[in-house]
Amino acid sequence: MALVMNTLTKQQTEELNQLALLPDEMIDTSDIPEQTNWDNVVRGRFYVAENIELEPDILAWFKAKSGQRYQQMINETLRDYIQHAS
Repeated sequence: MALVMNTLTKQQTEELNQLALLPDEMIDTSDIPEQTNWDNVVRGRFYVAENIELEPDILAWFKAKSGQRYQQMINETLRDYIQHAS
């Protein structure tokens, strides 16, 4: 089974980071219809969160390097490792 990775370009990552800094009311969502009917929603259908235990020094290093986006940096680092290890 092949592992498919959806990676963002540097520009896409920068744009998303800039959006994340904006308050919700400043983000233009006019091209996205508001979801008002949640009757048939299945929680966790497309995304399943798993917990992993990191050693304290590893976690501290990522937090020191990237602050609040440390989880994103960990994911990017692991994704890069996977792509280069294949």
